[in-house]
Order: sequence, then C-alpha cells, then structure tokens
Amino acid sequence: MSRVLTVGAAQLGPIQKSDDRASVVARLVALLHQGAAAGCDLIVFPELALTTFFPRWFVDDISEADHWYETEMPSAVTAPLFEEARRLSVGFCLGYAELTPEGRRFNTQILVAKDGATVAKYRKVHIPGHEEHEPDRPFQHAERYYFEPSMEGFGVWQAFGGRMGMMICNDRRWPETYRVMGLKGVEMILCGYNTPIHYVPDPSQDILQGFHNALVMQSGAYQNGTWVVGVAKAGVEEGVDSLGQSMIVAPSGQIVAQTLSTDDELISARCDLDWCKRYKETLFDFDRYRRPEVYGPITGQRGVVLD
Repeated sequence: MSRVLTVGAAQLGPIQKSDDRASVVARLVALLHQGAAAGCDLIVFPELALTTFFPRWFVDDISEADHWYETEMPSAVTAPLFEEARRLSVGFCLGYAELTPEGRRFNTQILVAKDGATVAKYRKVHIPGHEEHEPDRPFQHAERYYFEPSMEGFGVWQAFGGRMGMMICNDRRWPETYRVMGLKGVEMILCGYNTPIHYVPDPSQDILQGFHNALVMQSGAYQNGTWVVGVAKAGVEEGVDSLGQSMIVAPSGQIVAQTLSTDDELISARCDLDWCKRYKETLFDFDRYRRPEVYGPITGQRGVVLD
C-alpha cells in the first residue's frame, strides 16, 4: 500500500518593512485554509516568513534588530496560526529568525504536526553573504552578521508517515545537505528560501537564478531518492526583486508542481513516499554502490587543495 502525503507549498509575495506580524500571520492562515481545502496534510511556508528580509540592511548595533527575531514559538502573535492548523488538522513548516535566551541568533525552521505540537527544529547551516557593512552595494546581504551557522547538522525525523528533513535557502545549493539526509533515509526535504534575482558579486548569474534554483533541488532529489519542497518569499520587497518559482520535486528529479506568480500562491501535490524506493533501491542503492573510503576530502578539508 502506497504512502501518499498531500503537501502544499505556500509561497508568499513580498513582506514590506511596514507590514506587522499580525497581518503576515493572517496571510499564512489564509494560505493554510487554501491548503486544507485542497486536502493538504502539510503546508510549507518560506524562510523568514514572518518579516521582511531584514539582512538587506546593516545596523552597527545588532540589538537594534532584535525586533525582527522571535524569542518564543508560538508567540502571542503566531498562536492563531498554530490554533487554526490544529483545528483544521493540517501540519506546517515555518521559517523565522530566532533569538535564544542566551542571545544567540539563528535562521530557523520548525516542523509542526497536525495536532499543533512541534516535531522538530532546524537551524540553517550554510550562511551566505557577508559579515561587514558594504556600503557600495545596492542592498546588503548581511546574513553572516545577523545569524550564526548551526553546528547541529541535518536531522531527519519520523513524521507525517515518512522520513522528513529540513533545509533553508543557501543549504539547497550544497550537495552535502541532501546527502547527509539521504544517508539517514530521508523521503521528503522541506526548504524555504528568499533569493534576490540580482546577485551582486557576479551579475552574470542573474539571468540564471531560476535555472540554478531548479537545478540544485532537482539534482538533490534525484541523487538521494527524495521529494523536495522548495518555497519562496517572492516579488519586489523593499525595492529588491526576489525569485519565486516555488516547486515540488519528485524523487525522479521531475517538477510536479510550480508556482506561476510572485504573489501569495499555494500549489500542492500528492506525494507517494514509496516512490523514493525506486531510486534508493536501484541506481542510488547507497549500501551497494557508495565508496566512502575514497570520499575523504569531502569531510576532511574545507577549501581547494591542489595536488
């Protein structure tokens, strides 16, 4: 008997600096309702889904940015999302900025079950951008100033009838992200992202943003026999145009659903988790074909070493 999980990718349009959390949560709840009406078991929201993408501005005193972070989850303002999800019996995955009681700052994503209980928390591993103010940029990408990289790695959790994993934005560009979860038997990876179309360090890549976005998620899905759900916060946010193209990718690497706009938009797909076996037990039978004894440089070094 197949294990079918109906998943919704709940893309968000832009969130402006002036938009408060209550209005954003109302948008999330509206998408949740759309997903419930479509028969979804699980709704996936983007990275930093509660606020504008604040690392595009630099402040000398980081405490001035504290208001962008969540110190508890759920909070009073996000409680309606949890309550409505519980009432509708729909799970969700949500990205947000986390400020811990110890003062540590993470780019975080949580997975919430149909009963409203938190299944797992993931903190972003691959932090892109820069640490210092670069005033000549048209906008900042100061994620490495606002967030520390997680040392917790890539977990996989039994939930929603399958093996679930999470990653955030830049994580999706690194093959190690998928492979570590693949070695833990992952069957579905949930990913939120905010991707500006203009890449300041190399503008020649701008026209390829959509291609690269699909390329990494399709190859990661195929090479590890897993579903991948990638969900964007898209559109022109505070003058910065960001990629949409949220998608649901099958273990074959095929895109089975994709958004058509850069606004709030829900797409969904019936995902047969048993489809993963067609790749995990044939071409990508890790136990039979992998050669970890010759992969040492992958974990033994960081930068390029010339022979």
